[in-house]
Amino acid sequence: MATWLVVTWLPVLALRWVHPLTSAFMVEHCFDETARSLLDCRLLYRWVDWERISPHMAIAAVASEDQKFLDHSGFDFASIADAVEEGAREGRLRGASTISQQVAKNLFLWPGRSLARKTLEAWFTALIEITWPKRRILEVYLNVCEFGFGVYGVGAASEFYFSKLPSELSAKEAALLAAVLPNPSRMRVERPGPYTQERRNWILDQMRLLGPNHLKGL
Repeated sequence: MATWLVVTWLPVLALRWVHPLTSAFMVEHCFDETARSLLDCRLLYRWVDWERISPHMAIAAVASEDQKFLDHSGFDFASIADAVEEGAREGRLRGASTISQQVAKNLFLWPGRSLARKTLEAWFTALIEITWPKRRILEVYLNVCEFGFGVYGVGAASEFYFSKLPSELSAKEAALLAAVLPNPSRMRVERPGPYTQERRNWILDQMRLLGPNHLKGL
């Protein structure tokens, strides 16, 4: 158990200060059916420090993915219970992952819903919450989440989709980027369909409700 703790906690501890060069999901992308070799991999990724990310983008991500981000310790048990109840009723389980859980999954794990993967996700989420401040969690999330096929992080996404620096993103642009986060392989920033546009508008409304100072204390 001590060995397992050291092996899993050391990379989490290092990443509190060291910016990740890649993530498990980026590596997985490079071995999918369209890019079978790391040498042939084509992806866009560029790290951007917190101070160079538009405040609109940070609030949009929280409004979209995890409005209780500042209050929970990695797990939103109320949302999990609601998702389980809805799944039992409709026969389809929707996601209820917090931003912290998504960071754990993207950095260290693989896509899927197996018990083993969910157990590891919970373990790494707990380590991240214990080791990193909330600002670091959100900073890493904005830098490793996928905004489209092969487009990872707000630095690459802002330049690829809007030809501007991430610090220059408007509220509407940030909301559109956040709108595709649940399923960037189907929802498109460059050609948003009716559902994506509706979701963008909902996120804008949630951003206004949270207010511009929602993350000021980070």
